[in-house]
Amino acid sequence: MGSRNRSDVNYRNPCLTMHQPWASLLVYGIKRIEGRSWPSPIRGRLWIHAASKIPEPETIKAMEDFYREIYAVDGITDLKFPEHYPVSRLLGCVEVTGCVTCEELVNWDQIPEGVRLEGQTKFCWLCEQPQKLIVPFEMRGFQGVYNLERKIYEAASRGISPVVPPLPVKFPLPNPRDPFSLKPRSLASSPSSSSTSEVNNRSENLVAAIAGARAAATQFSKNGNSQSNTVEEGDDSRTRNMYRRAHN
Repeated sequence: MGSRNRSDVNYRNPCLTMHQPWASLLVYGIKRIEGRSWPSPIRGRLWIHAASKIPEPETIKAMEDFYREIYAVDGITDLKFPEHYPVSRLLGCVEVTGCVTCEELVNWDQIPEGVRLEGQTKFCWLCEQPQKLIVPFEMRGFQGVYNLERKIYEAASRGISPVVPPLPVKFPLPNPRDPFSLKPRSLASSPSSSSTSEVNNRSENLVAAIAGARAAATQFSKNGNSQSNTVEEGDDSRTRNMYRRAHN
């Protein structure tokens, strides 16, 4: 199976196992950025599998509050979250169009403000075009990016349905002819010039929501789990500093 540290893997039907509620939030198009401590080794379709751990109600609430706050920055206040967060299931797929550093994402004027605030990790995988399985498949997951078994891939490909995200986002490629052109250090990371009174007025709520999301995510790093989450432990102070540089 694939590993995050290998560059020689032939990813035919790449898949990533994620904890809930992050997995469903990504497939439903609510989550646009998949945060990792390592850069994405693939571009194109990435299948999303939910790990076996049942999410705590507090974790679900923290992440839903986080996304309510960052979507509100862009004027979206009627988010519809998944009714259920199934585990040990293949849920659907997204298109990975690029990977940039957190600092690059925070200062990227060409994308919505809320997306920039969503980036909280060292590397940010940029995800578009979510599709979900009409009937999620039960299967075992693995660490890192790995290839789906052929029979699972073929069945899943026949059972996916496009999702309409709350705020569709298109990440522009520096070089449209090169699918890997949107990569770490490919963007200028000078501080963003955009600033609105609405964002400034919501900054304390955003900081509180980010802190709650970080607390929800660090339970896995504390347990020695190598899978990354939306917010890495220790990133809260960095997020505060980047936010202030971008909006002052």
